[in-house]
Amino acid sequence: MALGAFISVSFATRSLEVAVGRLGARLHDKGWLLITVIMVLFSVLGTTMGFSVETFGFYALIIPLMLALGYDRMVAAATIIVGALIGCMASTVNPFSIGVASGEAGVSIGDGIVLRFLLWVVLTAVAVAFVLRYAARVQRDHSKSLVGFDSDTSESDELATPQADENLTGTQKWVLAITGFTFALMIFSVIPWSAIFGGATGPAEYDDFHVTATEPYWFELNWWFPQLSMLFVIAAIVVGVVARMGEKDIVSLITRGAGDMVGPAIVIMLARGVSVIMTNTETLDTVLNAMESLVNGASAAVFAVLVMIVNIPLAVLIPSSSGHATLAMPLLAPLGDFADVPRSLVITSFQMGHGLAMLVAPTNVVVVGGLAMAKVGYDRFLRFIWPLVAINFVIVSVVLAVAALT
Repeated sequence: MALGAFISVSFATRSLEVAVGRLGARLHDKGWLLITVIMVLFSVLGTTMGFSVETFGFYALIIPLMLALGYDRMVAAATIIVGALIGCMASTVNPFSIGVASGEAGVSIGDGIVLRFLLWVVLTAVAVAFVLRYAARVQRDHSKSLVGFDSDTSESDELATPQADENLTGTQKWVLAITGFTFALMIFSVIPWSAIFGGATGPAEYDDFHVTATEPYWFELNWWFPQLSMLFVIAAIVVGVVARMGEKDIVSLITRGAGDMVGPAIVIMLARGVSVIMTNTETLDTVLNAMESLVNGASAAVFAVLVMIVNIPLAVLIPSSSGHATLAMPLLAPLGDFADVPRSLVITSFQMGHGLAMLVAPTNVVVVGGLAMAKVGYDRFLRFIWPLVAINFVIVSVVLAVAALT
């Protein structure tokens, strides 16, 4: 809701509208390059620091830009969601998933990093090619769109047809600078630098979303939703002051922007509630017991693939990668020893299963919240994403089986 307030005030200055119009005109024939850069960037952030929920702050920028380039909302949503989640799926040093899983399995976070890096390269390339293929088809023929080009009119939708020949004013340039600084600070503030680079001397502490260290680097902020909410509120006020808006106008825009985010906030709340219900009703205990019975006694290659498969439904129930790893790895790691599968490979198999599920799970706030912000139906997204999920499943299964035998 704080993000909605910031977006509302920023849009009122028309700085983003003008900037997007000029950028869209310059890149009209190079939309593929923009999609590739954004997806690879988000994938890098995902594989290193679990960048996923943070993508909510970018919909307001990317959606109008994609619409201006002749794409539909599915392209905008897929660029953000798939880019970030593919990176999280193929995590290399992500402390939220690989870090926690390695700790539970008793191995170093660097064990198996070469295989995970190769998987990241392959899966990211496949994902980018998949989205680009759909984007090119939709841009060439609008009738091929899964969501259509008729969208509800709203403040953000007005950015779909910006004026490319309009120049930025001095005030609008300042607003863009403030916007860029705000998003840069958001990214910097949530990165657990010490956990990634090993600078912490104390034990790491994990919760559902992020990891902190008892003795972090001096420059680490360790911000999360409370601090980020205040960041966007302050940024909204600063933008209003810079744009010389009146007090009543600023308050009105903040209120309206926060109200626009009530729908996505409710969707996210309901998705999180499913996990709470599953935990409190002890449904997860039953699932874990069945999972242990399924993988026990399998050969090395079969075990590696089965670990991925059995973790897919479990991930739907536990979308938190750190929580999932905490529950599953104490069971899976010892079973891997009996199957003669390295614990590092068990971790990779676990992560692949969790990542595959997160691409489509209705309990994943990154998916349902992002689709709500992009105004894309969940059923339409499933029609779009299922071929990519199937391709990834085949690729990962083959790689895991081969790795288990070598």
